[in-house]
Amino acid sequence: MTTETIAPHGGTLVQRFVGGDERARWLARVGKLPRITLTRREISDLEMIAIGAFSPLEGFMGRDDYDAVVTRMRLTSGLPWTIPVTLAVTANEAKHYRPGDDVALVEEGGKPLAILHLAETYRPDKQREASEVYRTTEEAHPGVKAIYEMGDLYLGGKVTALDRPSEIEFQEHRLDPGETRARFAEKGWKRIVAFQTRNPIHRAHEYLQKCALESCDGLLIHPLVGETKGDDIPAAVRMECYKALIKDYYPTDRVVLSVLPANMRYAGPREAVFHALMRKNYGCTHFIVGRDHAGVGNYYGTYDAHRIFDGFPAEEIGIAPLFYEHTFWCERCEGMASTKTCPHPREHHIALSGTKVREMLSRGERPPMEFSRPEVADILIRAMRQSSRP
Repeated sequence: MTTETIAPHGGTLVQRFVGGDERARWLARVGKLPRITLTRREISDLEMIAIGAFSPLEGFMGRDDYDAVVTRMRLTSGLPWTIPVTLAVTANEAKHYRPGDDVALVEEGGKPLAILHLAETYRPDKQREASEVYRTTEEAHPGVKAIYEMGDLYLGGKVTALDRPSEIEFQEHRLDPGETRARFAEKGWKRIVAFQTRNPIHRAHEYLQKCALESCDGLLIHPLVGETKGDDIPAAVRMECYKALIKDYYPTDRVVLSVLPANMRYAGPREAVFHALMRKNYGCTHFIVGRDHAGVGNYYGTYDAHRIFDGFPAEEIGIAPLFYEHTFWCERCEGMASTKTCPHPREHHIALSGTKVREMLSRGERPPMEFSRPEVADILIRAMRQSSRP
């Protein structure tokens, strides 16, 4: 695949923003339209639709696409798609919206972001959605909890986007799919590998990325900066870590750092495919899938996120997944290795639990340099100290 031939998912990069006279006409009408004040999570999904990161979606899913995605992991067109993208309201709120209406989608404070061209209202089966998408109906799962907290009725329809959210973080690194595609073309990259992350990059991640760079022209480090769990490390801290790593340990002419303004669903295997499809829209030809990708707790098997791709032929999904197993520093090998390449028993492997790492950082201790670069450890120690101040 090349950047000239890798098509967005569905063949066309969706662009729902309007400008000029059309935008002015909608803004003149907004005050007379029914409105919905969006949550942070909904604003994120709206932005992903508007910029084409969710191509081929042009709006929030109607019932048919929703049902097809939940039960078959495909849109009604047959195109692979694994996560529902929906907009919910309460039954009482739904009384104000009728199919055929134009509804203003606004952020808190009233700024209009988009117009929803309401096509239908429907009642989802949330238990089924949770069971199929997240493999559990337990509210302890953050993705399931988010579904249960949403309104009982979903609104489906295309959107016309008018403006960006008021609070835009990481503007310097906020590249839309059209912009990353242009950046890759400028650099002459033909094979681009993407890396999804919601955590600081430790030595194992660095190893995966550099292995992939051996056979690709460029690397897109694409941290997710939408809504995550409350105990995840803040995006600003993570971005500081990424910049420090790239500055000192990566060939900077072969790396692009750009944020992904998406929410984490914690849907494990399904989200691995979802993340791959998004990176296809951003112009990437390859996507790194690691151990327990997009997992949380013990809801998914260690390599379920690898196996799910067996159900999606390469010609359908259109982006090549790169599968990596558990990686670590081996004292006998004297370097990074994986379960595929290292013959030595576990006692020679340096692999720390997240709990152990947090305990060390909270005491101001750097984890072993074989686990984490000292620059990254220092940033995390400083952030933990600041967050613990009264």
